[in-house]
Amino acid sequence: MPWFKRVEKGIHTPTEEKKETPDGLWYKCPECKTVTSMAEHRKHLYTCVKCDYHARVGSNEYFAILFDDNEFTELDENMTSADPLNFTDSKPYPQRVTATQKKTGLKDAVRTAYGKINGQDLTIACMDFAYIGGSMGSVVGEKIARAIDHARKNRTPFLMISKSGGARMMEAGFSLMQMAKTSAKLALLAEEKLPYVSLLTDPTTGGVTASYAMLGDFNIAEPGALIGFAGPRVIKETIGKDLPKGFQSAEFVLEHGFLDFIVDRKQLKQRLSDLFGILHAEEETVSVKSKEKKATSKAS
Repeated sequence: MPWFKRVEKGIHTPTEEKKETPDGLWYKCPECKTVTSMAEHRKHLYTCVKCDYHARVGSNEYFAILFDDNEFTELDENMTSADPLNFTDSKPYPQRVTATQKKTGLKDAVRTAYGKINGQDLTIACMDFAYIGGSMGSVVGEKIARAIDHARKNRTPFLMISKSGGARMMEAGFSLMQMAKTSAKLALLAEEKLPYVSLLTDPTTGGVTASYAMLGDFNIAEPGALIGFAGPRVIKETIGKDLPKGFQSAEFVLEHGFLDFIVDRKQLKQRLSDLFGILHAEEETVSVKSKEKKATSKAS
């Protein structure tokens, strides 16, 4: 028997007086359907409290997770795309850029910054999927190239966080040129013995996968991230065969040797800090041995 029974019939609440639950209070996991508060979801760094599903997040969240006290200096923050090809699809490219900037609050699909991670200096470039699918245009390539130059100048490790649908079609060949430019800059970083870690998040595809995302000294990924060049549907239509279960997931890619390890977002900062600490210690050891060898050579 119900504990509450309406005595008077025909009572109606006007629409304008009805109370609605405010948006943004709850999070429903798309994987296991568990519902939790957004406060709890943020506390677990945007991972499901039950199944550990890693929700897509952007540069704001990654910077807050990685940089000590969320303190960092952003690089080239006002750089925006031009329209070298006068491209128009359903709308002119400049209009699309303006609308996307207004909607997302981002200038382009990557943000670059430097700061400290557990007291160690670090330069980070982080992509945002919310900006035209994280597509790689000329601004993305230029900002990453400049971030690498900053890492070289200041002798810091470089972390690339990729999240992209691939090259930006509105810039055609200009977009594809960024693959070569960023790869060349990373080669200079390697020559100077500075660590480069590439973190692949969901999704990382297309020209980004075919260039800087897979060129790390360590290539790592978040659990369940989609990683590949062409999408599963395109591959299936091309080869005419069913694909293996979990094809192009981070776990599948790790099993086939294209990743070094998978790291949970809640452990990301400490794992990166430990890794950079080990690499820095090895660099110092090599430097000391090199100096000793030169000194011995001169003495003899």
